[in-house]
Amino acid sequence: MSNPIQIPFATTLLVRDNCLCLHVQRAARALARRFDVALRPLGLTNGQFSLMMSLNRPHPPGMKPVADLLAMDQTTLTAALKPLARRGWVTITRNPDDRRGRLLSLTPDGKAILSAAVPIWEKTHAEVETALGQGNADNLRIDLLALC
Repeated sequence: MSNPIQIPFATTLLVRDNCLCLHVQRAARALARRFDVALRPLGLTNGQFSLMMSLNRPHPPGMKPVADLLAMDQTTLTAALKPLARRGWVTITRNPDDRRGRLLSLTPDGKAILSAAVPIWEKTHAEVETALGQGNADNLRIDLLALC
């Protein structure tokens, strides 16, 4: 390989200080860790909490609506469901209207663990919103939705 082009360190600093993707990734990892720590006593991660909450509906959803809500592909969703199913918190059944499709449901044990997790989520979420300051959480949600 010939002499590579040198990128000025000033460019590194520019990206570090201005890259929205980097800042959102860092914030997402920090938030994930915070909620993981809070939910750990229940044996849940923040991702599992979000997934289980997405199943808390009047009627069992299919894979696609859940994957879309969580912004993940169905293969990743399938992998995320497996440990929850092994623990007896989620069931995956054939859709009677479309035998190729699957319906996702919380089991009674899954509903119980989710019910225990909600107060932990509420407390942790309130702490995060307080740290953001008055009204900033609402503005952040609006701004993040604009990117979706």
